[in-house]
Amino acid sequence: MARYLHPNAAHVAKTLIARGHHGVIVTQDEPTRTAQDAAAALGVPVGAIAKSLVFLLDDEPVLLIVAGDHQVDVERTGKLLEGTLTRAPASAVRQLTGQPLGGVAPVGHPTNLPTYVDTALDRYAEVWVAAGTPDTVFRTTFRELTRITAALTIDME
Repeated sequence: MARYLHPNAAHVAKTLIARGHHGVIVTQDEPTRTAQDAAAALGVPVGAIAKSLVFLLDDEPVLLIVAGDHQVDVERTGKLLEGTLTRAPASAVRQLTGQPLGGVAPVGHPTNLPTYVDTALDRYAEVWVAAGTPDTVFRTTFRELTRITAALTIDME
């Protein structure tokens, strides 16, 4: 039976291809809403999962792409970004990205968010990132992830 990509994942694939990435999206049999779930399904370390998290920096949205085994130190990261960092409410995440929590991709949003990638992801030869739904992911590298998102890299933990 043929499987079709959810429109969010298809949009992410199209965006990836437009930015020079292969755009291959993998659909999981079960939702992988957490880094732990994704790592278990893919057979990779939790740190190789890149979580795309929306925060507010002085009330302006930013996207932080964080290693799955890290928690964002909001005080330290806010200081690095020269502002006050708070987690965006779920309704804002959906509005800003067009994607559900547990499936936010680093690309394919209605508007480009200032983006920062956790340097801890550079520990892995490949990283896996959500692709717009809780059951889709794509494979990339730290360097390519930074390039396709036009992100700055920072230590977030």
